[in-house]
Amino acid sequence: MSSAPDTGDIGSETAEAPAQDAGTSPSAGRAVGGVVAVLVLGGLARYLEQTVPDATDGTAFGEIAAAIEYPVYAIVLGLLGNVVLTQLGLRDRLAAGFRTEFFIKTGLVLLGASINFAVIVSATGPAIVQAVVLITVVFAFTWWLGGRLGLDDKLRALLASAVSICGVSAAIAAAGAVQARKEQLAYTASMVIIFALPSIFLLPAAVDALGLDQAVGGAWVGGNIDTTAAVTAAGAIVGEEALQIATIVKTTQNALLGVVAVALTAYFTLRVERRAVSARPKARELWERFPKFVLGFLAASIIATIYIGAVGSADARPYITIVNDLRTLFLILAFVSIGLEFRVAPLREAGWRPVGVFASATVVNLAVGLGLAVLLFSGFSAAT
Repeated sequence: MSSAPDTGDIGSETAEAPAQDAGTSPSAGRAVGGVVAVLVLGGLARYLEQTVPDATDGTAFGEIAAAIEYPVYAIVLGLLGNVVLTQLGLRDRLAAGFRTEFFIKTGLVLLGASINFAVIVSATGPAIVQAVVLITVVFAFTWWLGGRLGLDDKLRALLASAVSICGVSAAIAAAGAVQARKEQLAYTASMVIIFALPSIFLLPAAVDALGLDQAVGGAWVGGNIDTTAAVTAAGAIVGEEALQIATIVKTTQNALLGVVAVALTAYFTLRVERRAVSARPKARELWERFPKFVLGFLAASIIATIYIGAVGSADARPYITIVNDLRTLFLILAFVSIGLEFRVAPLREAGWRPVGVFASATVVNLAVGLGLAVLLFSGFSAAT
């Protein structure tokens, strides 16, 4: 391990951070400009998704256009917007308005209203089994391979957490737990996005090619794509039932993030860094690391289920439709933001070894995840 001071560690020198950022933090006006850019591109994505199929009906492109879902338009437009804003020198100035995390979590909370709580209860058992086995196997493999290739322990922790749990969110939690350098977090986050973007399109195609049913396909998507936003995009492409199962599986994995973060904190505190006993992690870190949007997702499902049971599905349908339209809007904004936030530069700095570790772990994740999805979700139905 290097003896150089960790001046760039995540979570270190918190007292100095405001002074360092005071002159460079984007103004409120720039943040608003970023949100406006997201809204404009999101509106265009919604317009294309609704009009292109009708405009191309009966043409050679008609069948392809009918199969393209809103995540595709949103991500592509986000990437194009990224290129344009970068060339104009505006991207970094507006970046504070690219609120992927806010948009995706709001959309997923709203998604809960369209899922009968009985489905969540019935799917939780197999989802927990899948999450525990998948996280354990993939994390252990990534940690082992990273060690064999001589990666720094902190980078190993970030890569293993990201690929086995929930992508960027897991990498952020792991970075705080092990005091990783900011460059390591930026690198890991960029790699997550680079692998997740093609997965949005390749995994639904693989589900179709393998003839998997909606539940199995959704479980495979939810357990294998590293970011919640990309899981939602891929699940939406596969189908509504697949989206529901994928969301349940991914939120179950997310819920285990706190456990992994606390375990990493304890390991690095008591073994790798060998800090004082007084620095041991406290139990409240489980709650601090727990993704709170999971509770909103469950609450929305419970409220909607009770409401539908009280007034009947026919009377409730208009209101659930409104909620679903809002959910789609927030998810479109999230997917646009994914494209706008995408960066390639951090990948050039670390060489081929971390990429090889991440790619190998992704293959293991896909194989083990497919087996678990078939074993645990074959014959499962989200019908209510």
